[in-house]
Amino acid sequence: MSWDPNPVPRALRCWSLRRASETALQSSRRAVEDQLKIRGHKRDADVFELFLSKKELTEVIDLSRFKKLKYLWLHHNKLHGITFLTRNCCLTELYLNNNAIFEIEGLHYLPSLNILLLHHNELTNLDATVKELQGMLNLKILSLYQNPLCQYNLYRLYIIYHLPGVELLDRNRKDPSFLGKVDASWDPKSPFKQKPVQRVPSGILTVFDDPEDAVFVRSMKRSVMTLTSMNWNTVPTREERYLEEEGTEPAQMLTVTLR
Repeated sequence: MSWDPNPVPRALRCWSLRRASETALQSSRRAVEDQLKIRGHKRDADVFELFLSKKELTEVIDLSRFKKLKYLWLHHNKLHGITFLTRNCCLTELYLNNNAIFEIEGLHYLPSLNILLLHHNELTNLDATVKELQGMLNLKILSLYQNPLCQYNLYRLYIIYHLPGVELLDRNRKDPSFLGKVDASWDPKSPFKQKPVQRVPSGILTVFDDPEDAVFVRSMKRSVMTLTSMNWNTVPTREERYLEEEGTEPAQMLTVTLR
């Protein structure tokens, strides 16, 4: 049996952690009750939305009492997990951005979720995150940017491949042509690397790994076209010409340059 040479400080630490957790739950409970009063809800069955953002919450009480909850705002808090959402099957929109969440275990209990915002958090495990989201067949809008897992190589293509039902990822609509470009055996833990541009030996054609790089280079190589036209706002009318005085500025020309 191991012997703790200093049991009192350890007991104090455990008590302190329990006390902190109880305080956090009390703050969460007050925030929920305040929202119910503001909305004038007297029955849990009448609650369809809860606005709990910017409350400095580190924990949230169990919300399973709100069986018909559909919209939940929890952004800009200090949450680390979401274990309090296990029985809210009607939830369709969940806003968890700008927290300190490092895992999303429990989200697969929300089959009706349509919008999920998780940007600006601390998610690091891309594989675990994708597995948690794969069972959510109704998920259409997802944001994960500004998380450590976004630094993985081919992060966006990996998400699109494994979550084909998502239509809007990180504020950008996915390109259907990307499907099939990712090897299912690819290891998401491979570090992010900026791949160098590959050049064909002939020196005539350049092959890019990123299609966006190719589009950018192509746009910069387009020929320049200049269009010149009269600025009719500066051309005097017949009455103005009749009353024209000396020193009147001549009509101006407009020049537009397009690449």
